[in-house]
Amino acid sequence: MSIAMTLHILGVIVWVGGMFFAHMVLRPALNDILEPPQRLPLLVRVFDGFFPWVWGAVLAILASGFWMLFTLYEESIGLWVGFMSVVGVVMSAIFVFIYAIPYQRIGTALKDDDKPKAVAAVGLIRQLILVNLMLGLLVTVVAVAGKYGLFQ
Repeated sequence: MSIAMTLHILGVIVWVGGMFFAHMVLRPALNDILEPPQRLPLLVRVFDGFFPWVWGAVLAILASGFWMLFTLYEESIGLWVGFMSVVGVVMSAIFVFIYAIPYQRIGTALKDDDKPKAVAAVGLIRQLILVNLMLGLLVTVVAVAGKYGLFQ
């Protein structure tokens, strides 16, 4: 159980912390310094470096979360555990969509020298990361409150 919980928490820290940094710190700094087409090479490099970590975090979170769900809470799960499970799957689906569609569009658009299309894809990624960040922060609050009996 402690190994699963540790993997789960580390995955959440990497994923949600990375989204928080990207959205709340990196994005405003880039917006202040660079025009959208000039941001593209840096953002592509950031995504290239961050997304493998997100894949690992998603796999760790889902595997450890469902392992704990089916071994610790097999008889009765609280509403908060069910909420975490559903939100975790939704967040994972959003990430898979980000990776499969707009992230791939950036590469294609840059190869075709279509910077407006690449900028639009980055904009969509930004919006979806904000959604996932809000969900991640919400589910973290629910997890802590549920664990310490605020939902019982």
